[in-house]
Amino acid sequence: MDNTLADLDLDKINTELAGKSAQEIIRWAIDLNRRTITTTTFGDHSAVLLHMVSRIQYNMKVLWIDTGYNSSATYRFANKMINELDLNIDVFTPLITTARLNVMMGGIPDVGDPLHEEFTEQVKLEPFKRATDTLKPEVWITGIRKDQTEFRQSLNIVTRSKEGFIKVAPLLNWSEAEMNEYLTKHDLPNEPDYFDPTKAQETRECGLHTRF
Repeated sequence: MDNTLADLDLDKINTELAGKSAQEIIRWAIDLNRRTITTTTFGDHSAVLLHMVSRIQYNMKVLWIDTGYNSSATYRFANKMINELDLNIDVFTPLITTARLNVMMGGIPDVGDPLHEEFTEQVKLEPFKRATDTLKPEVWITGIRKDQTEFRQSLNIVTRSKEGFIKVAPLLNWSEAEMNEYLTKHDLPNEPDYFDPTKAQETRECGLHTRF
């Protein structure tokens, strides 16, 4: 990693960004002037971060890990957002097809099933690792929020990932009400029926933010 990023004082930065708006935090990340990506699932409230980022820096690389298990509604929503926001989208998919996984694992394994960990690796973690190896991001802008899972409640706005890149979460302290207000204000659509096959429960981590 570039020494400029490796030497960042994250405690000081998080203190300085604590009172800033989400847009100001995004601008701070962009001003680092490093290879920057944002990620999306095209799930619930995902239009908020996509809209913010696209308005602040047109053509930022947007990474989508398409597990192959999305609903028709999610795929339609994704196409709508890609076209309306003119997103610079990079899509990575599992190396094994959904049909083959369903045969090999008998469908989506339950959380308690020994196959669940391998399933998560195949549909979410391996594609993400392949994506970051390909895109080589130095800064990752993510839409995670504290009110989503217990694990995320302990996070800061800016962290350093295990892979070495800087993770920036401009919406970390936003509530669901604030997300809904932003959608309404900017007349943005939503996709609340998004399905993540690796989570099982809404408040469970899929492993992406605990590993990377």
